[in-house]
Amino acid sequence: MTYPAFDNPGSGQPRTGPVTCSSCGCRLTAAGDGRQGWYHFSPMDGRDARGCRVACADRAHDEDGRASSS
Repeated sequence: MTYPAFDNPGSGQPRTGPVTCSSCGCRLTAAGDGRQGWYHFSPMDGRDARGCRVACADRAHDEDGRASSS
């Protein structure tokens, strides 16, 4: 269970907590290099920072942690 403010994305409140991947739960980081979206920290050939193979490791995520379909 998370803090209630994070469970209601349509509340109009700015997001102040961490963004996590909705598929695997990894914490995501903002792109920061001109790209839009949130990404797994240091993805390595389809693996997340822990070394687990996840399908969305190299894809952009939205602010709710959902990976893009492309």
